[in-house]
Amino acid sequence: MNKAQLFPAAAIPFPLSTLVPPFLLALLLAMAAFHARAQTAPAASGTPTEKEKNGCANGHDFATTDCTLTWHGITVYGAYDAGLGWVSHGLPENGYNYEGESLVNRNGYQHRFLFAPNNLSQTGLGIRGKEEFAPGWSVVFNASTGINPQSGLLANASQTDIINNGLPRASYSIAIDGARAGQPFNDEYFAGISSKLLGTLTFGRQRSLGTDAMLQYDPASGAYAFSYIGYNGTMAGGGDTEDSRWDDAMKYRVAYGTAHFGAMYKFADGSAGCYSASSTWTAATCTAESAHNNAYGFDLGGTVSKFSADIVYQHYNQAISVLNPLLGPQSLSAPYQSTTDSINTNPINGVNLIATNNTVYGIVTDNNAVMAAAKYSSEAFKVYAGYEYIWQNNPANPLGVGASDQGGYFMSGVEDNNLDSEKLVNIWWTGAKYSYHHTDATVAWYQQRQNDFRLPPTCSANPAIGNMRASCAGTLNEGSLYLDHHFSKRFDSFAGVAYSFVSGGLDIAIPHGPGVPYNSDNNFAPTIGSRFSF
Repeated sequence: MNKAQLFPAAAIPFPLSTLVPPFLLALLLAMAAFHARAQTAPAASGTPTEKEKNGCANGHDFATTDCTLTWHGITVYGAYDAGLGWVSHGLPENGYNYEGESLVNRNGYQHRFLFAPNNLSQTGLGIRGKEEFAPGWSVVFNASTGINPQSGLLANASQTDIINNGLPRASYSIAIDGARAGQPFNDEYFAGISSKLLGTLTFGRQRSLGTDAMLQYDPASGAYAFSYIGYNGTMAGGGDTEDSRWDDAMKYRVAYGTAHFGAMYKFADGSAGCYSASSTWTAATCTAESAHNNAYGFDLGGTVSKFSADIVYQHYNQAISVLNPLLGPQSLSAPYQSTTDSINTNPINGVNLIATNNTVYGIVTDNNAVMAAAKYSSEAFKVYAGYEYIWQNNPANPLGVGASDQGGYFMSGVEDNNLDSEKLVNIWWTGAKYSYHHTDATVAWYQQRQNDFRLPPTCSANPAIGNMRASCAGTLNEGSLYLDHHFSKRFDSFAGVAYSFVSGGLDIAIPHGPGVPYNSDNNFAPTIGSRFSF
């Protein structure tokens, strides 16, 4: 059987070369590193410090300790996390969804058993390195990607929406938005320089400062199956989940004693598309927009005894929130993605037609966010709490149709004027983790609230009136409880449950008209599974 038969073109909407290199590179480096260590390492295992520096000496070390696959300062790492779950209101799965279905979904309608991917951590591979070139100075790099264990495909939130384009709501599979869009390295891809005294400066695709803080202060450590702020990156991205990772970004971190500081800047990139003042949409009438999607952020924090805390500020221009395909402005009359320019609401039906095939539809805003989070840690007990305040406005510089989104995708529909007034979002969370012998018990609660941001709001809590809109004030809540038992340094198994529910404007599935709620306003999701990491 040839490669075309094994991987038919219709099944893979991106070149196979984007899938092969990360896997092949990581596999070859892992084999080379492990072989070199096995051939050159001394018989004695050495001290823990030497193991941490030199990596695994042999197969026994790899199986029984938490040593690293390191060779000459280069480390290969990864994880495989998979399980089984049941959801009270879910959808058919697809091979691009990397977050599972634990969170309440606007289109979820049916209880079902599911293969549950990436429950505690993202399945994936990575390679990182640190090589000293002068006393106290090193070159550093990291390249990592997320993989869907149920399909072997690269994690790709955009494709979960695209494969549903043109379908009626009842025919959807699960669709999400997220920062991973099928890039060869959809987590991070950066390099830089590090000084023991002056800190570390890196450039490339990197996790936002909010994502770094979320992973540190979330009681569930960003677990998709049990953490709202891990599953939905609104908090980590400072308003939109796609911004939990920044392309073309510089990041600086430094620590002095118990205090640390971080700063981050993203350069504007991509195409901003265009719009037409004429309904004919010819090339002559298309007015180009400019990309102004730069961003910046700061982090200040520290640790005193058993207590640690951080304050993070983030600002992002022309932030994009990709909507489920049903949710274009035409969705009340046609259950598929719209191709209407929101700058002047002209339909896109001329020479510059942007097809819905392999494109996305989204809302554009300028975002600001301030987060404060804290943690108290003892030997067996940890307590977490955090709060973020987000304010969003229509973009000062709009995007046009055909603007580029993440992962090389383009937007066939754009909403630059979605907000009549400033949208305010409040997110808070708390939880605790207790460790006994080799088992961790974690409990967490998360809540998101939003204000009325249409003028006039005309919102009523009485469903009989039927004028509740997605722009009305609303609340989302999620609570979770799970146990995680570590059989070894590398292998653990878990079992737990998450329950989430929405109300008010956050219970409306179509933002452009009243009275179209979620198919179900809640979801109950027990999950069991295992994880192997190295």
